[in-house]
This record gives sequence, C-alpha cells and structure tokens, in this order.
Amino acid sequence: MSNAMAEHEAATEQLKRRVYLGLREDNLDPRDVVALACELLDWSHCTEAIGEVVERNPAEVSAAEMTALARRILDDAGFEPGFDIAPERLETLRAALRIVARDLPTHGIGGEPEIEVLEDCFPVGAGVRVASGNRLTWGGHILPGMCDDPTTALTSLTITIQHSLLEQTRQVWPVCPRHDLGVHGSDRDGQAVWWCAGDGGHVLAPVGELSRALGRCRHK
Repeated sequence: MSNAMAEHEAATEQLKRRVYLGLREDNLDPRDVVALACELLDWSHCTEAIGEVVERNPAEVSAAEMTALARRILDDAGFEPGFDIAPERLETLRAALRIVARDLPTHGIGGEPEIEVLEDCFPVGAGVRVASGNRLTWGGHILPGMCDDPTTALTSLTITIQHSLLEQTRQVWPVCPRHDLGVHGSDRDGQAVWWCAGDGGHVLAPVGELSRALGRCRHK
C-alpha cells in the first residue's frame, strides 16, 4: 500500500468515526460531513449523497437533511462502528456468551469464559478466552457488525466456539444422541439452536439448554 493510500485510509477512517459519534451524540458537525464527502470523492468514491454534500452550501442544508446525508454516506462507505464507539455491541456479545457458556460444561469446560477484544486484528474483533486460558477464535473472530442483533451474535459466537473446540480437541461437539451426528449452531426462525441434520433436520436444543436436552436423552 502506498503512503498516499495509507494516509487517505487513516484520514477517512477518522472522519467516519467523528461523523458517527456526532450522529450518536446528537452534535453532528457539518464540517466533518463535508470533509468526509470530499475525502471520499478525491479517491473516486462518488454516490448521490456524497455528491449532494459536496455541491451544496452547508449553510443552506438543514440539520435534519445533513443528518440524513451523513447516515447515507456512512452506509455508502460501508462504515461499521467498532466496540470502542458502539459499546452496546460488546454488551450484546457478552450477554450471548453468558448463554452459550451454560452449554460448555457438556464439553468438560468449567469456569467463567470471557469476551476478549482482539486489538491486534484488523478489523478489530473479539474472541473468547476460557478459564484455562485457551483462546477460542478459530475460523475468524466476531466482528462488531455481527452484534447488532442478539440472535446473530449468539449464533455467530456459538459457531466460533464450536469450531475452535473441534480444531483444538479433534472431537465433534455436541453430538445428537438420537442420530449420533454432530450438531451445529444455527439460526432457526429467529432463535439460536443446536441443529441436527438427522431425519431431515431437527432442533436438539436451544443454545444454552444443551445439558437439559442431553439429560433427557440419557434418561430415555
């Protein structure tokens, strides 16, 4: 990457963050929106919203219009706020971990796992560290954009944990007692579940209730 491109990306990212925070905190500075639009336009990134901001006199654009244009520009640029400026995403992920952690004892994992923000990754994401110290991030880390919806966050986290444990132990987990098949974290009708493909597919248990389901199967 050239120095010019690196400087452009750094400047653009900083402006995106300022515009996002201005929207979030209801103190948007129109100058930041104009600067971001110009920076994007300079590198041939032109959309209708960018063109409108660049061409119009900011003094003639109402606050409501500028807010709408700023949101469109961030969307056009594919901006995803990180955990540091959208902390509710991190809280959603932590809540998801508390649910899937209830299933970990069925794999012999005790203690309280923690969400670990991976600052050394790009883009910055998150992984899981269990009480033993092992990091579960196989196949990639959880990105902030996965954490707007609780079900998506829980499903993504469940899949990451499951694949990481498979990579580390070479053992399939969990297993459907009825079909002797490995089950997978899946979003079914808006709920994160452990899904078995046997007999056309069925829910073994909602994520977080695996031990109860396995206990019922053993009892039967």
